[in-house]
Amino acid sequence: MSGDKEAGAEIIDAHQELVSRIEQSTGRIRALSLVTILVAAILAVSYVSQLALPLTGTDTVTVHLSDPANVASELIVLLLALAWMYIGVSDYRFSSRVRGQIETARRKEKEIEGRIS
Repeated sequence: MSGDKEAGAEIIDAHQELVSRIEQSTGRIRALSLVTILVAAILAVSYVSQLALPLTGTDTVTVHLSDPANVASELIVLLLALAWMYIGVSDYRFSSRVRGQIETARRKEKEIEGRIS
């Protein structure tokens, strides 16, 4: 009987350690996601401005901005930047959702502890 209690206590301790590691990782994921979103947004804006530059009457700077190869490469990089931003936003939303679920679980855990005590 006491072996079952010890095993149960070990399981609870392992669960608490797992939850605390998830909470720590969630914070890191959120920070990295915010940096990713910021960098991707800056890249996207810079590539959109490069694509819009010929519309302002500027056709050449040091390269021919209307060159199909140049426009195609800028579009490809823009799509990659937008994909990068999408991944950052989805990671940020996921980490926010996980953090909320952990907070809810912690509140319920404290309620149960209060009932038991």
